Amino acid sequence: MEDTTQAIKKGPVLVVMLLGAFVSLLNQTLMNVALPSLMEDLKITESTAQWITTGFMLVNGVLIPVTAFLMERFSTRQLFITSISLFAVGTLVCGIAPNFTILMTGRVIQAIGAGIIMPLLTTVILAIFPVEKRGGAMGLIGIAMIFAPAVGPTLSGFVVQNYSWRLLFFIILPIALIDIIIAPIFLKNVTKQTFPKIDVIAVILSTLGFGGILYGSSTAGNHGWDSPSVIITLIIGVVGLALFIMRELRSERPMLDFRVFKSGIFSLTTVINIALTVAMFAPMLLIPIYLQNILGVSPMNSGLMLMPGAVVMGIMSPITGKLFDKIGARPLAIVGLLITVVTTYLFTKLTDSTGYAYLITIYTIRMFGMSMIMMPIMTAGLNELPQRLYSHGTAMVNTIRAVAGAIGTAFLVTVMTNQAKNSIKDIIISHGFNPQDKGDLLHATNLATVEGINHAFMISTIFAVIALILSFFIKRGTTSQEEETDITVSR
Repeated sequence: MEDTTQAIKKGPVLVVMLLGAFVSLLNQTLMNVALPSLMEDLKITESTAQWITTGFMLVNGVLIPVTAFLMERFSTRQLFITSISLFAVGTLVCGIAPNFTILMTGRVIQAIGAGIIMPLLTTVILAIFPVEKRGGAMGLIGIAMIFAPAVGPTLSGFVVQNYSWRLLFFIILPIALIDIIIAPIFLKNVTKQTFPKIDVIAVILSTLGFGGILYGSSTAGNHGWDSPSVIITLIIGVVGLALFIMRELRSERPMLDFRVFKSGIFSLTTVINIALTVAMFAPMLLIPIYLQNILGVSPMNSGLMLMPGAVVMGIMSPITGKLFDKIGARPLAIVGLLITVVTTYLFTKLTDSTGYAYLITIYTIRMFGMSMIMMPIMTAGLNELPQRLYSHGTAMVNTIRAVAGAIGTAFLVTVMTNQAKNSIKDIIISHGFNPQDKGDLLHATNLATVEGINHAFMISTIFAVIALILSFFIKRGTTSQEEETDITVSR
């Protein structure tokens, strides 16, 4: 394998795959700001429109566990060209969709393509870069992972304010088409094909398990955790996942190999990743609500607030990657998480008149801290796996991140709404507001919402503290990429 990787020109391969990753991640965040405009145009309700984002996340999340099987069944080039082509077809369908049904069909096709791209990119990097150079390469993934979602709301706000929401899809489509044209020229086959047989029962159990958990969690924020539909789908999800894990552990050729968790460092970094994902989603979810509902900032300016942080993280990701190659994940994680804990805690002190400049400053510093954490921790865990488990490790990391994001987001929304609901009476009494006066009631509701947001940020701070404590236990691994023996707990 080493001789092969030396012969491959890594730059062109990375450009092709990063372009695909960037456009698929950008696509995920474009729709949120556009939903009101889309609802009006297609004459649909808010709950129906929500499926445009929820449905995409659901299909994407359900498909990711299957990517380990797909990467072993098909060549790198076959899989990437198919996935980016599906994404482009879905994008075109969305752009010309005359009604919601066609639009939703397009989003599902998009999600099938997008769900394969990120795990495939990570696996390719693990395959073509030696252990001591992976940090720098993974830092480049960090640019796509953070910059694309941050640019999305700003771009979407500008387009929706001035043009039709359909233009969002026609901005993405040419980039996807360029990638399809250059992929056959520059992309090499680097992943190892073992041609496993498909386990239909495992696919069904995986879909029920991850699909049930993702759907139940994503609807819990709106309907409440005690809603019968949420409870039923979560039970189906948990049972399906338990049966899936049992089947995979007994299988000689599992579709998704849970034996990756035999590595102590991989397991530790996965737990840290879960805590981090919840902590990271907090500002992306709560700050736009605060800016638009409390401070009355426009959607576009709300998106612009995230831009300086995204730029900082985009610049820092490759630098962090190079530092990781030299000093390992632990020093970076500890410093990054200390910054994240402090800045997240500062977000618990918001009022109904906190300045826009203060928010930008704290958010940007927070993103500087985050740039030292996400990719180094993920890389540290994946470096511990032998080569035959790379595809399973990347699929596992991406699946768990999707599930943690869905559950974490719903949990934070629930914390925010419950706290706001519980505190409004006390606020009315303590401020001497008249509940019959519309102005007083609006003021009280805003103060209660701010209290709910602060409370959700406090929960997010606790998750960041947990990640910080665990980061002290990260050790530099000794597993080489040639190792093919069973995983042992890292020394």
